[in-house]
Amino acid sequence: MEINIRQAKESDIPSIMNLLRQVNDVHADGRPDLFRHGHTKYDVESLKKIIDNQATPIFVGVDSCGQLAGYCFCVVEDHSESNNMAPVKTLYIDDLCVDENHRGNHVGQTIFNAVKNYAKENGFYNITLNVWCCNPGAMKFYESLGMTPLKIGMETLLH
Repeated sequence: MEINIRQAKESDIPSIMNLLRQVNDVHADGRPDLFRHGHTKYDVESLKKIIDNQATPIFVGVDSCGQLAGYCFCVVEDHSESNNMAPVKTLYIDDLCVDENHRGNHVGQTIFNAVKNYAKENGFYNITLNVWCCNPGAMKFYESLGMTPLKIGMETLLH
């Protein structure tokens, strides 16, 4: 399956909203105490602002029929003004999702590789992301792309 990668545009918002629901529901299945089924991380107005902001590029994968097969939300993090961190530029992956109808076709790998090339071409030091422990498939996917754990978030439930 051929997937073309490009930056998102406003006309992609309905398809992105559908994918945002899909990824949210994966998290709601794993952590219903934290996530609500059928909701999304962003609304339409927020997406318009994100798409228009160069510091928050969204990459989309489009199949040969013109359908959105997946996306990758990124955030530029510049540590050059930090007191304690090395002055590096990081590309943080805020969210990566492949449409459930396109999974198993290397869409996620294609999108990730395009993001990685973008980061290399634009002088980033590294790419980081967070992955929920309730999503072991995502952890295996990122490890298959050569990513390694950077830090671990921990919690104690109080009820």
